[in-house]
Amino acid sequence: MSHAFPVRVYYEDTDLAGIVYYANYLKFIERARTEWVRGLGIDQTRLKAEDDVVFAVRRVVADYLAPALFDDELTVETCFVSHTGARIILDQRVLRGDAVLFTAEVTLVALTGTGRPTRLPANVRQLMENAAS
Repeated sequence: MSHAFPVRVYYEDTDLAGIVYYANYLKFIERARTEWVRGLGIDQTRLKAEDDVVFAVRRVVADYLAPALFDDELTVETCFVSHTGARIILDQRVLRGDAVLFTAEVTLVALTGTGRPTRLPANVRQLMENAAS
């Protein structure tokens, strides 16, 4: 399963040289993950209110391969890799056309609203499994 999210690079995303500041790639992939979750049919506000479950980033392994520049049109691809009872692993890539500029393996964990680890609800696991097949 792959999800595509378009991003345009604005001046505020760049450094003095007009190159996307490295931390902004994390913002781009965060937005794409939010849309990926929404696309699965998961309402994160309701998930917190009804199940007391939120997602948090546990780990990011990132590679910066080539710079994105002011006014570039980018695509963030999000691909589901796997899940366990409380963890989701995703691969994300930022592309300009066919050129891969940035890659990340992201591990998300399920937490309660107070920050304690918890299991992913069965319906969330089922939505991911359905989308992956």
